Amino acid sequence: MNHPLPNRSIICIDMRCFYASCIAVLEGLDVMKVPIAVIGNFKQPGSIVLAASPPMKEQFRIKTGNRLYEIPKHPDIRLFEAKMSFFLNMSMAITKLIAQFVPREAIHVYSVDESFIDLTGCETLWGSPEKTAKAIQQAIFQQFHIRSAIGLGPNRLMAKLALDIEAKKTGFVQWTYEDVPKKLWPVHPLSKMWGIGRRMEVNLNNMGIFTVGDLANMNLEALEQRFGVMGNQLYYHAHGIDYSNFEEPITSEQISFGKGQMLMRNYATRAEICVVLLEMCEDVARRTRTAGYVGRTISLGLSYSKAAMTKGFYRSKTIAEPTNETLTIYKVCKELLDTHFAGEPARQLSVRISNVEQERSIQLDLFDTGKEQRLLLGHTVDSIRERFGATSILRAVSFTKSGTAIARKRLIGGHLA
Repeated sequence: MNHPLPNRSIICIDMRCFYASCIAVLEGLDVMKVPIAVIGNFKQPGSIVLAASPPMKEQFRIKTGNRLYEIPKHPDIRLFEAKMSFFLNMSMAITKLIAQFVPREAIHVYSVDESFIDLTGCETLWGSPEKTAKAIQQAIFQQFHIRSAIGLGPNRLMAKLALDIEAKKTGFVQWTYEDVPKKLWPVHPLSKMWGIGRRMEVNLNNMGIFTVGDLANMNLEALEQRFGVMGNQLYYHAHGIDYSNFEEPITSEQISFGKGQMLMRNYATRAEICVVLLEMCEDVARRTRTAGYVGRTISLGLSYSKAAMTKGFYRSKTIAEPTNETLTIYKVCKELLDTHFAGEPARQLSVRISNVEQERSIQLDLFDTGKEQRLLLGHTVDSIRERFGATSILRAVSFTKSGTAIARKRLIGGHLA
């Protein structure tokens, strides 16, 4: 901790029950009084609940992540399909409103319903950071009738933690470094800490670390030896310290390209799963090529249906030569599937390529005379899709009943536009 601690005025603002609130505005309903659920797709009984209003959560115990078939038949319940284009337009309108208080470069849009805002230097215009934050909060509610929660902290990490751990219950809270021991260190399980996923939680638990306080008091060198740069970040984050700025990514994790997909029905056989896998590999490869990268580590994740007796898996394989070729990525995914697939019905898949480097570093193989042509073909197909649409060129498997590419064409973020 040789650097001076960042001490800016950063807020993290979250639009509460955003999708449900948007629908309520559109339909002239009160999101705080009417049981509302926003569904991905009415035609699929297994479609996920994307948002639920407070009465829906309190009265019927239905929340984000539940399925359509789990919602009870009740005359008071109002169900609506997702309108992603409307949600995105509302999100952009809210961002434009925030830009009336701060310069646009002071706004970092984190997701469709959450943003970081640097209020440093705005004191002469609007008063204290707390006063400015509450003015923004009030303006959003007056113009859009959408409630929000705000965490205020000396850096982005602290603002986010204040929001997630306390402000989502109270509406507004400010955290300082002095609050870390009493408010952050007791947090458990570790996956409640922003930036720590379930797998990392298990790894830390295996080291005897169960609370954020345990992590803060762990030996830094031991964490760095076990997790590398991520271990250093975990240690400092446990102390509420974050040196990143608005020009840098939110986390320091390595660049990777991935795609996850919730299947709208159970895919029971390897053949069916491979159809969707090929489509997903195509998309991941396209985005990797577009960004100018190739990668060596390919990961496959699979979650089984709720009725399955087996847990899902997430496995990776590192190959000798970096790639961004669809069929190479697909081949590795099939190898991982053949090794770990338990034969139960699959409901969710994910594909990721990481350990990346710039595409210009790729070496042509003297014994693989078709490699250059395949690279050129990949970029040519990408250009055609960019110009004429994602479904202008499709593999034959996409036209089978197991294919999803055509049906997903009219979706935004996996949901109806």
